[in-house]
Amino acid sequence: MALEHVLLVALRERGGSGLELTQRFERTLGNFWQASHQQIYRTLGRMADDGWVDVETVTQTGRPDKKVYAVSPVGAKVLAEWLATPTSPGPLRDEVAVKMRGAAYGDRAAVLAHLAVRREEHRARLRTFEAMAAEQFPDPDALAGPALDRWLVLRGGLLMERFWVTWLDEYLTAHGAPSTPDPHPETDREESR
Repeated sequence: MALEHVLLVALRERGGSGLELTQRFERTLGNFWQASHQQIYRTLGRMADDGWVDVETVTQTGRPDKKVYAVSPVGAKVLAEWLATPTSPGPLRDEVAVKMRGAAYGDRAAVLAHLAVRREEHRARLRTFEAMAAEQFPDPDALAGPALDRWLVLRGGLLMERFWVTWLDEYLTAHGAPSTPDPHPETDREESR
């Protein structure tokens, strides 16, 4: 997958300027794919050169003109072909897992301290995803089409963060570190899904 595909998906959901895309990216897609605003602008330029996006220049009073991007018919075809291409599962390559396995050969206390911090980072991300779910998808059973797809991707993020919190807590507890229950336990509809 390339940034171009991520941007095509974002633009199919809603066209926008580079700044608008960057802001949307940070709030949503940025949870699953990392890109700087410079990368987004450069990639949009290439996509325009390749005919994947149409660009409309909007004149603004007292500010530079704004370029608004939308997926072109060529870009829609590229996206459809990419979506139809099977994706193989990527290998699990996680530095934290290797450190957990190798902790006995070094400073276990340092590894445990790092894992405790990492667990709290995952808890914070989980709370962010839970807030997004409550705000954006108050009734997921009523969703269909693109909104259902967005919900299910967010649901995957919720499940991943719960996995990390549970796994790290289990490892820390097994090695004598105190378990710290989440002060904001999950209480919404997600557990029943």
